[in-house]
Amino acid sequence: MALHNKTGEIGEELAKAFLINKGYEILATNWRFKKAEVDIIASFQGLIIFIEVKTRTNTAFGQPEDFVSKKKKQLFALAAGEFFHQNELDGEMRFDIIAIVLKKGKDPAIKHIEDAFFPYNF
Repeated sequence: MALHNKTGEIGEELAKAFLINKGYEILATNWRFKKAEVDIIASFQGLIIFIEVKTRTNTAFGQPEDFVSKKKKQLFALAAGEFFHQNELDGEMRFDIIAIVLKKGKDPAIKHIEDAFFPYNF
């Protein structure tokens, strides 16, 4: 497995544990629809939350959250709509980013950005 794939897996596991610790219920992980993949779908305080996890080992080229592209946001919106449809859900959704920096010899730095983007307002 490529190092960047392993880094991503570690980040997603850290993000899940972080969310569970905050009282979130994990509904799905690595959920796919067409070309979209949502790392984590969770429920918290009546909301369905679609979460992109970005993990980096350094910030030389920017913060992890800076790497969520416009295209990714559009795909997230598509996937969220389909998830609601498939599960016959009605209610509010939110789009979050969990940015993680893993530096050797240091504890992971985890930043949870709630309402990180609104996929219809780019």
